[in-house]
Amino acid sequence: MQSTETPGMDVIQRNFFRILSSGAFNSQSNIEPMSPFKWRRLMQMVDAQQVIPVFVKGISKHSLDEGLRLPDSIIADIKARMNDNRTLSGKVPEKVKLSSRLLNHRLKGIIHNELHSIDTSIEALDILKLIVSNSQSMLTRGMDLDGIITLGQYLRTRGDKVDFVKLDAWLSSLMLHPMAELQGNILISVFGFDEDELPFVTKYDQKAYKLTLRSVSDLAKDTAQEWHFKQNSAGFVRNNGAVLRRNLRRSLRYVGYAPLETVSNFANNFVRSLSEIEE
Repeated sequence: MQSTETPGMDVIQRNFFRILSSGAFNSQSNIEPMSPFKWRRLMQMVDAQQVIPVFVKGISKHSLDEGLRLPDSIIADIKARMNDNRTLSGKVPEKVKLSSRLLNHRLKGIIHNELHSIDTSIEALDILKLIVSNSQSMLTRGMDLDGIITLGQYLRTRGDKVDFVKLDAWLSSLMLHPMAELQGNILISVFGFDEDELPFVTKYDQKAYKLTLRSVSDLAKDTAQEWHFKQNSAGFVRNNGAVLRRNLRRSLRYVGYAPLETVSNFANNFVRSLSEIEE
């Protein structure tokens, strides 16, 4: 098992991942003391990743930690949000799609054929759907820890029922093997999974945790917004250059893992944004 205590993590990130690990996977660790400012920064990360239910469950497991010391304002903030987040998400998406027409056609075929197979593996399809959904989220809005956690929880509870031979063939057909390995490596490097829990991971990726830290921090600073194009009085299209560059930079992080899907996703988002031009 790879250690999750890496020099690249600061105290905010360490506490963030420790609390999520406790809430999602019942891991044991101690919370380090932080100032109110750092707790607010941590809450920004929780908000951006949409993991309030897991976070609340993790906080409850650390209620006796000496280092917890939550400021009253943060406690009130958490209680207020609990009303809208009473249950853990942890659901497999019913429908998934890929941006590439070619790959999406293959995906539809895989799902249809497997559902009509004499030896249907629902669990393998569920894992495939989670990997596809996570890949789309990562390309569209940045790192999706809620989806990564759901993948890990599914593997922990039903992984023994997954037909990984089928899954491997599907991932190869969809050119998603590297993205699946990236997601598995996040579970290993950030959440302390053992490699033997992830049969679709063939090698340890040292870049996975650095990519996760950077993505989580970036998303907290500027949660993904849709591109906005506006027409000026002369009829020319103007765009938010900073937002465009940010989205391009985010997409390029994953181009080595899924070249065709990354380019297709970026192009589709670009075209969709153009269609939303405000007169």
